[in-house]
Amino acid sequence: MQRSTLAEQARSAPSEPGVYQFHDGETVLYVGKAVDIRSRVRSYTDPRSNRIRRMVRQADRIEFAVTDTETQALLLEANLIKRHQPRYNVRLKDDKSYPLVQLTNHPIPRIEITRDPSDAATVFGPFTDKGRVETVVKAIRETYGLRGCSDHKYSGRDRPCLDYEMGLCTAPCTGEIDPESYREDVQAAVRFFEGETGVLADPLRREMETAAEGQAFERAANLRDRLKTVENFHGGGESAVSGHSRERAVDVLGVSVEGDQATVARLHSEDGQLVDRSRHTLDAPDDDARIPALLSAFIPQYYAEREFPDALLLSERPSDSEVTEWLEAEGVAVRVPGAGREATLVDLALKNARQGPVAGDPLGTLGDELGIGRPTRIEGFDVSHSQGKAVVGSNVCFVDGSAAKSDYRRKKLTDRNDDYANMYDLIEWRASRAVEGRDDRPDPDLLLIDGGEGQLGAALDALEATGWDVPAVALAKERELIVTPDRVFDWPNDADHLHVCQRVRDEAHRFAVQYHQTLRDEVATALDGISGVGPETRRRLLGRFGSVENVRNASEEDLKDVDGVGTKTAAAISQRL
Repeated sequence: MQRSTLAEQARSAPSEPGVYQFHDGETVLYVGKAVDIRSRVRSYTDPRSNRIRRMVRQADRIEFAVTDTETQALLLEANLIKRHQPRYNVRLKDDKSYPLVQLTNHPIPRIEITRDPSDAATVFGPFTDKGRVETVVKAIRETYGLRGCSDHKYSGRDRPCLDYEMGLCTAPCTGEIDPESYREDVQAAVRFFEGETGVLADPLRREMETAAEGQAFERAANLRDRLKTVENFHGGGESAVSGHSRERAVDVLGVSVEGDQATVARLHSEDGQLVDRSRHTLDAPDDDARIPALLSAFIPQYYAEREFPDALLLSERPSDSEVTEWLEAEGVAVRVPGAGREATLVDLALKNARQGPVAGDPLGTLGDELGIGRPTRIEGFDVSHSQGKAVVGSNVCFVDGSAAKSDYRRKKLTDRNDDYANMYDLIEWRASRAVEGRDDRPDPDLLLIDGGEGQLGAALDALEATGWDVPAVALAKERELIVTPDRVFDWPNDADHLHVCQRVRDEAHRFAVQYHQTLRDEVATALDGISGVGPETRRRLLGRFGSVENVRNASEEDLKDVDGVGTKTAAAISQRL
């Protein structure tokens, strides 16, 4: 991005608290927070370091999201960083991560405060006040005895540690509590972090009253202070959104009209945390009741084939009463708040709507075309083999249009020359692991199958057999047609949402072919017997170059880049191959 372009975008930025994102195409490069977005973005015209200078040069645009308070900006920034994992946020010296509470994925889970949670853990947060979180975690450990020790300290014990003596742990390590009872206590902690305050507050209150009756006034005072912290935990600034205890998912809609176009901004919260936002453009109706009429038009179009939130907060009621009746019949609470935190959230949505529409959103368009939600996470699948030999399947993952290679998986399948049966086995493997909780990755929003109607049919059969409810489509190479269970799409070749599907399909194909070539070459002996090439060096060569053929075509200099290959070994490989 040129300095003049950056300065121009800075001038259009809002002078309010919020979050900004530097983009390169569909990839989020950096997420930052600011009290004054315009002032902060303007500072990037003179970057503080070479790394930030490189980031600015790579970026092609900046997006903004207005928040009402600095705390909301903090939490939204943390959630966006966690979701997008921007490369330039990782090593910033002034980058802050916020404490989270995790319950590890062990048979006997431990509870701990962390800034780097495990992939398979149950995680709550982020939170802004570490001291408050520490108070709550200690109260949970004293009440329910959850372990906080490392695996090294936990394993091989023959007597309980000091935490047991202090009343902080029930010592499952030595069998002082049975695993089933311990897991019940873990579930109590989960319920608290999900919003059921009484799970912790009620035992603390009883203990405080007992201490007061026994004239242990210092202990009662400490418990009183701890109880206050616990009771305020879910409503005292820790969450960006608070609401009715049973409302896990809440959408907030704000509408702004400019000329003959309108922008609807949607804020989405889960478990009290702002986790997503989007903006949508509509043609504005030519009448006096513009915003109610816009809501009446937008809501059915947007939610007809999407998952409903538990509650919908609006600035005005839709002009069509049937829309409200439809939502309430579907179990959605519709509210137009007049004051309080919910009214503040509606104002926040209005601020975001006034920023105007977001420039092209291929994933949003793809979701709209397919009649699903925005497919933030897409997993692609392909099968590769040679006449039924060395059959393998690939499972790649794209998040927000970018490859998430840490979530790639591959599977060796039964050797047979049947593409449909092979695809069935591959999808059945992924689906069954997801349903049984054996896959540590989140469920995708969309499965994309490399193939046509036959491969898609096999995939749908596998989904039905396992009960995994995830939408699936196929992309056939011959005419680049998107095949769905109900119809076939022939999108223009230059359509951005088609390009998203093509990237996923091509990467699934590449990853499958690479693995197939590796397996195929493992049965060959071209590298066997070469002086200096043992099993480990052979594995590194194939891992680096993908196939014996690529090893054959590599220069000696390229070969020496592989660990364990020196000048003499590189020369021997070149001579032999």
